Amino acid sequence: MRRSPIMKNWLIAAFLIASLFAGYRWLDRHPQHNPVAPLRLTDPTGWATGQKISALAGNSDACFAVLDSDAVDYERLPSVGTGICRAKQRTQVRGWPPAPAAILPAGVAPSCAVGAGLLLWQRDVVQPMARLHLGRSVRTIEHLGSYNCRNIRGGSRPSEHSTGNAIDISAFVLSDGRRVTPLEHWDVPDGRSAFLRAVRDGGCDYFSTVLSPDYNDAHKDHFHLDQAQRPGGWSACR
Repeated sequence: MRRSPIMKNWLIAAFLIASLFAGYRWLDRHPQHNPVAPLRLTDPTGWATGQKISALAGNSDACFAVLDSDAVDYERLPSVGTGICRAKQRTQVRGWPPAPAAILPAGVAPSCAVGAGLLLWQRDVVQPMARLHLGRSVRTIEHLGSYNCRNIRGGSRPSEHSTGNAIDISAFVLSDGRRVTPLEHWDVPDGRSAFLRAVRDGGCDYFSTVLSPDYNDAHKDHFHLDQAQRPGGWSACR
């Protein structure tokens, strides 16, 4: 028996409604993939995680609420600078058990959004990749600084460092005392290079920008990580 056009349209509409409802239920059970669900650090990483962290760079109240809800030990510091060099989200993260490595030198205060990205990057990428490739956990992560009122090197646009919305990571010190750096070990034929490349690649899930020695000579000794907010939410990872 042939169905009438009205019956066919009704079946199509019913199928679409059922699919939308199923999709909504699935996203409700998997908030890490839902771009409109609030970020929780305790959620696993999903398709929307990086987008949600980056959005926190423009919403200080929401960002600090995320740290508060997931029991991060941190201190919010007063804003510094003026104009295009005003850093409004300065945050010293003192501890969070799932991300036990200390960030040294101590006292660095990048934006809250960068701090949130560092916590998840350490928990889900840095520590697992260190154990996989090097057989040890990471005890400390060394940096070259965060806040610096300057333009992008060789350019005329302000750097994300000018608002503290970036940090440069220079080394990882393992629990056995070994020190692994992009400058010394990026191309060595062993687990140190594999580890560094894995944490670079994994960082792309938590930061808007990840730049490494593969990008240019200015980054031969560190990883640049930032939470730049760009039209369309596109990211840069190299």
